[in-house]
Amino acid sequence: MNTKTCARNLAAAISLAWAASAMGAPTATPAVPGDAAIKAAKHAVTAYRDDVVDTLSRLVSYNTVADKAIPCERNPRHIAFKAYLKQEAERLGLDFTDYGCVAVVGLGKGSERVGLVAHGDVQPVDASKWKKSPFELDATSEPGRLLARGAEDDKGPIATALYAMKSLKDLQVPLSKRIELYVYMAEESDWGPLEAFIKGYTLPQMNITLDAEYPAVTAEKGYGTLAVTMPKTAAAPPAGTPFVKEFRGGFFGSQIPEDAQALVADATPALEAQIRARAGKQVGMHYQFEWKGKDLLVTAKGLSAHSSKPEDGVNAISMLADALAVQPWPDTTAGALVNFLNEMVGTGYFGEKFGSIAYRDAFMGPMTFAPTVIRQHDDGGIELSINIRRPQGKTKEQLTNEINAALAQWQGAHVQLANISAQIGDPWMQKDAPQLPVLMKTFAYFTGIKDPKPVAIGGGTNSRLFPHAVSFGPAMPHTVYTGHSEHEFITTKQLLLNLEMYTAVLAELAK
Repeated sequence: MNTKTCARNLAAAISLAWAASAMGAPTATPAVPGDAAIKAAKHAVTAYRDDVVDTLSRLVSYNTVADKAIPCERNPRHIAFKAYLKQEAERLGLDFTDYGCVAVVGLGKGSERVGLVAHGDVQPVDASKWKKSPFELDATSEPGRLLARGAEDDKGPIATALYAMKSLKDLQVPLSKRIELYVYMAEESDWGPLEAFIKGYTLPQMNITLDAEYPAVTAEKGYGTLAVTMPKTAAAPPAGTPFVKEFRGGFFGSQIPEDAQALVADATPALEAQIRARAGKQVGMHYQFEWKGKDLLVTAKGLSAHSSKPEDGVNAISMLADALAVQPWPDTTAGALVNFLNEMVGTGYFGEKFGSIAYRDAFMGPMTFAPTVIRQHDDGGIELSINIRRPQGKTKEQLTNEINAALAQWQGAHVQLANISAQIGDPWMQKDAPQLPVLMKTFAYFTGIKDPKPVAIGGGTNSRLFPHAVSFGPAMPHTVYTGHSEHEFITTKQLLLNLEMYTAVLAELAK
C-alpha cells in the first residue's frame, strides 16, 4: 500500500467514527492507549530500566562528531558505532541493515510500516567544560541526570527505541505493521546522503521523529545563516587612542556561544572601571580582566544552548559587545565588529535592531536572530555568523531584501563589509499526520497533562524528509533542551518516561 493510500484509509476510518458518533450510532473506538499498549509500556520500564541506561552508556562512548574530510559511510568512528548498534539490535532479537550513512533496525514484517527517525551523529564538544569525558556517561556528578554528548540528542532516543521494540517482541504483541528505526549518521552536518538514500528507498507510510520535544511537533522554523566579514584595516588609530584590537567567540553555528574575548589596546584604568560597571549590570555573565602591558584582555563566559532556543542560553558574544558599549569605538576590524553587534544586534535575539526584519507567526512564534561564531580570516578580516530561525509569514525574498537594506544603511555610516553571505532556509509544517490522536492521547495518559496540543519549534529535524512525520520527544515541554550545549544530559526519569511512551505508541500504531 502506498503512502497516500495508507494515510487516506486511516483518515477515512477516523472520519467514519466521528460521523457515527455524531449520528448517535454506537461506536467501537477503543481507548488509547489500550490495555496491550499499557502492559507493554509497564513491562519495558520494569524489565529494562537498567539495560536502557547501559545501552545508552555504550552508545555515547563513540565520538560520532562529523569529520569534514571523511564521508559518513567511511568514517571509522561511525562504522564502529553502527557495528555496536548492529550487535545490540541482534542481541535484542531485532533485524539490522546497514546502508552506509543510514542504519535500519527492524521488528516484524508487512508492507505497511511505522518508522522511527533518529540520528547517531553528535555536535562538536569542548571536553574541557565537562566534569568527566563527554563521551562517558556520567551518572554520578549530578544525581538523577545522565550527562554525555548525545544523551538527549539523539542517543537517548535510540536506546529507548530499541527497548520499546524489544518489549513488544517479549510480549508477542500482535503487530500488523513492521516497525523500523532509522539512524542517520550525518543529521548535524549534511543532509545530502539522507536525501540520496531516500531517492532509492521506499520509506514507511507513517513516521515519528525522536529528535525534538513533546507533545508533538508539527511545524519547524527555517534554518538560516547571515555571515558578514569586517575588512582588515590598514592602520590603527592615533597613538594613545583606545581601540578594540581583537574580538573572538563562539564554537559552532547551532550553539549559542558561552565564550568570548576582547583585547582593548591602549586602555586605561578608568576605561576598565567603566567596562566593569556596565558588565556588572548583566545577568548570567561572568567576566575576567587581565592587563597585558597597555592592553586589557576581557574574557566573558555565558551559557551555551541550542541556537533554536536562544532564550535558554546567555550569549557571550552579544553580552561582551554590550559590556564594551561604554564609548564609540574606532572602526578597526575588531572595533567595527563590536559596533556592528551593538548597533545591529544588541543583547536581544529577535532581530529588533536589524532594520525591519523582525516578525512573528501566531503558531510558529518569532524569528530568532542570534550571533553564534566569530572566525578570524587569514587576510586579517573577521567574520561574524548569525543564526536565523524564521517562521512562516515572510517570503525569502522579502526577508533578504530587508537584510540587505539594513546592511546598506550600516555600511554607509561605518565601513564597507568585505563579504556578505545570506542563506535563508524555509519553514516547514506538517498538515497530514494521522498518528497525532494516538500521540496526544498517549502523552496525556503517561504525563497527566490534559488536552495536549501540537507545537512548533525553532529547530529543523529529519521529519521534513519522511512521509507524514512529526516529532515526539524526547524533551518535555517548557524545559530546557540541552542538546548542542556543553551541559547535555537526560534525566533517568525522562529516559524511562520516554521508554514507556515510545513502547505504548508503537503498540498502538503497529497493531
